Amino acid sequence: MKIVFATGNPGKIREAAEILGEGFELVTPASLGIKEDIPETGNTLRANSLQKAEYLYKKTGLPCFADDSGLEVDILGGAPGVETARYAGPERNADANMDKLLSEMARREKEAAMARTNGLSTAKATRQARFRTCVTFINEKGEPHFFEGVMEGHIANARAGKGGFGYDPIFVPDGYAKTNAQLGEAVKNSISHRGKALRAMAEYIKQ
Repeated sequence: MKIVFATGNPGKIREAAEILGEGFELVTPASLGIKEDIPETGNTLRANSLQKAEYLYKKTGLPCFADDSGLEVDILGGAPGVETARYAGPERNADANMDKLLSEMARREKEAAMARTNGLSTAKATRQARFRTCVTFINEKGEPHFFEGVMEGHIANARAGKGGFGYDPIFVPDGYAKTNAQLGEAVKNSISHRGKALRAMAEYIKQ
């Protein structure tokens, strides 16, 4: 079964191919000659993943899937959320995104501490956060199906590790003492938000 995956990220492609296993030929938009940026203008993860999947289905007529993921940080009120990849600007620079996130968290933590010092009733700031993924799969009939995955954890005080991508050097998943960037691809994929959503999708397709 040939399926189009709306990504050009080698790490995502390896993860999805491993989860889908034998019997599936995973192809990318670039391998089909689709070079343009796929529209991503929704205000939720589900809306973005659906938009990307529908775009590819209309272009190719093949079963396809797309994911959209976001980092939700409690002290930032759930931000950056749908703006995760563009948090520091449209350039999607991972280092700039992490710098901004750590800076914003430090500012909020300082504000909360000052408020408590002045006798104001303010909830203690925590570094609790989660990655959330929504995957949209469109079958050969053009019918969309949605799958979600969540990875709970917290934001580290500083970067650690050279693996992974995006915010992995500052995200520590629950139950672990290391960041995603330190855990290695195999461990990270086994617990990741995207992995959970992709495994749910794979189970559905195989049924």
